[in-house]
Amino acid sequence: MSKFNFFRNTTVNTVNKEGHVAFKMELKEKLITEVLTSFFNEGKFYGDNSLEIVNDLRNVIKIDPKFVANLAIYARKEIHLRSISHVMAAELAHDVQGKKYVRRVLSEIVERVDDMAEILSYYLNVYGKPIPNSLKKGLGDSFIRFDEYSLAKYNRSKEIKLKDIVNLVHPRPSTGKQSDMFKRLLEDNLETPFTWETMLSSEGNNKNTWEKLIDSNKLGYMAILRNLRNIIKAEPDNIEKVYEILENENRVKNSKQLPFRYYSAFKVLSNEGLGTSKIYDTLEKAIRFSTDNIERLSGKTFISADVSGSMRSTLSRKSDTTCAEIGTVLMAIANSICDEAITSTFDTRFKITPFAATNGIIANANSIRVTGGGTNLSLPIYHLLDNKIYVDRIIILSDNEINYGYARVCQDLINQYRKQVNPNVCVHAIDLLGYGTQQFKGDKVNIIAGWNEKILEFIPNVENGLSNIKDKIEEYYFKEKLESII
Repeated sequence: MSKFNFFRNTTVNTVNKEGHVAFKMELKEKLITEVLTSFFNEGKFYGDNSLEIVNDLRNVIKIDPKFVANLAIYARKEIHLRSISHVMAAELAHDVQGKKYVRRVLSEIVERVDDMAEILSYYLNVYGKPIPNSLKKGLGDSFIRFDEYSLAKYNRSKEIKLKDIVNLVHPRPSTGKQSDMFKRLLEDNLETPFTWETMLSSEGNNKNTWEKLIDSNKLGYMAILRNLRNIIKAEPDNIEKVYEILENENRVKNSKQLPFRYYSAFKVLSNEGLGTSKIYDTLEKAIRFSTDNIERLSGKTFISADVSGSMRSTLSRKSDTTCAEIGTVLMAIANSICDEAITSTFDTRFKITPFAATNGIIANANSIRVTGGGTNLSLPIYHLLDNKIYVDRIIILSDNEINYGYARVCQDLINQYRKQVNPNVCVHAIDLLGYGTQQFKGDKVNIIAGWNEKILEFIPNVENGLSNIKDKIEEYYFKEKLESII
C-alpha cells in the first residue's frame, strides 16, 4: 500500500508569510521542514524563525518525545546538521518526557568534541542551572570517547571550556592513561595538536606551510574543501595529492559534505579566476560520487526551481551560498538521476532551462541565473497544463512563499492537470526554507525538506509504497518508547 499522504479534503486553512492562501502543516511535518532546513539562529528572508522552531519543538516533545529524539539523530546523521541537533538534545533534557532519550541521543549526535560545549551552552543560556542528570551522563559518556588530539584541537577559549565540562560531568576514565589526560586538560597542559589552524597561525598562509600540511596526511577532507582557494593560490608542488584526496570515492562518501559545498568551492574559485580545468573536473567528480547511490527515476520528470527574491537569503552569516543556489544544485542532481527530465525555473516569469544529463552537476547548476523577482509558483504547472505536457512526476523546489499571479493554492492546478493530462501524476514538493506552510496536499503528494541528496531518496521510496520522510523519522533509531528514565 502506498504511503502517500492520502488527504482528500483540500480546504485552505492558513496563509503564508506573504499573506497568500496556503495549507497549514500538521505539527510534526512542520517541525521536520523547520529542522531540516535550519542552520539554527541564522536569518532568513522572512526573518529568523528560531523561536518558532523551539516552540514547535517543545510542543512535539510534550506529545511524542521519541519522535524528536529520532529527528535529532536523523538531522545529525543523515542531513549533517549540527546546531539544530544540539538544540533538540538540550530541549529533550529539559522536558520530563524527553529525559529518558537524552543519553542515547548524545551518543549519536556528539561526533566532535565541540558538540558537547555547544549543547551545554544552549542549555545554560536558555535554562540555567541545575543541569539535568540525563544531560550530565550523556556528556560524560561522550567525553571518554575522545583522544588527546581531539580534545586539544577543540580546547579553545570560549564561554564554556572543556575543563568546565570535566568539572561538571566528572567523566570516568577507562584507563590510567586517560585519567592522566584529563588531569593535564584541567591543568591546561595538553600537547598542542598539529592542525591546519595551528600551522597557519605559527608559520603563515604560504606555499611551504601548505606543502607541509598536505604531506602530513592530517589535512581533513572538509579542511581541504574549506581552504581550497588558499591552497590553489599558494601553488604547492604537491597539489596533485589534493586532487587525489578530493576525488577519492571513499573519502567523498565518508566526508559527509552537503552537495552545495562543492558548488560553493567551485563558485569561489571561478569568481576569482583561480585554478585550471583540473580542479573543476575534480569537484565535478566529487559531487558525482556523493550522489551516485540514489535510485534512478523512470519515466518523464518535470523539475522547477524557485529563483525568486525570497530565495536569495544566504544560509548563514559566514556563507555566500543562497537557498536559490541550493535549489539549482538539487535540481541538477535530480536531473542526473532521471531517465528523462524537463528542467525549469520561476519567479514572476517561467523559463525552461535545458540540462544535458551528461554535463557536470555543478556546471548545470551554475548555468542557472537567480533573477530574484516575485514568487509565482503556479507558473510551472500552468506551463504543463497549457501545453498538455505529459509527465510522470513533478518536483518543485521552493520556499512556498507564493505572492504573485494566483489567488488559490497550487494544488487546485494539480487537480486540473490530473483531469486533463495525467490522473496519476506524483507531486514532490521540496521545501528549502521551512516556513511552515505548503501549497500541495492530497493524493500522491509528497512533502520533503532538506538541503542534501538524501531527500531525493524519498521520491522513489514514496512512489514505490515504501516510507515517506515522516515515516522514516518515526522509526529511525528508537523503535519503541523508553519506559525507564536513563
